Amino acid sequence: MKTKTFAHFLLILILAYVAGMVMPWWSTALVAFLVTILIPLTPGKAFSSAFIAIFLLWLALAFYMDVRNDHILANRMSEMILKVRSAPLIGVVSSLIGGLVAGFASLTAAYLRAPRKVA
Repeated sequence: MKTKTFAHFLLILILAYVAGMVMPWWSTALVAFLVTILIPLTPGKAFSSAFIAIFLLWLALAFYMDVRNDHILANRMSEMILKVRSAPLIGVVSSLIGGLVAGFASLTAAYLRAPRKVA
């Protein structure tokens, strides 16, 4: 991973964590968008960097919260939403959703910064 891509990844990871403390869940999209505006990457690298950063962040936070309440909430939510009693699966599904939201926000910013070609 190149330095610019790693800086993009790390900045999204840290700022999304901080923003998540005081803002709603969708602040990850705002963070990914703004970081990609500030650190321009190609669309593919921007999407993957933001996706992986938020996926790992949300997976770690879900695991931490799940262990703190002895898997009670995750098991109940998993049964209700996925019809399967699996705490890790609900964590992966929620992390996937967060990663996609951040990835598409970052992709949008990358396309806004891309040079336009006139036909």
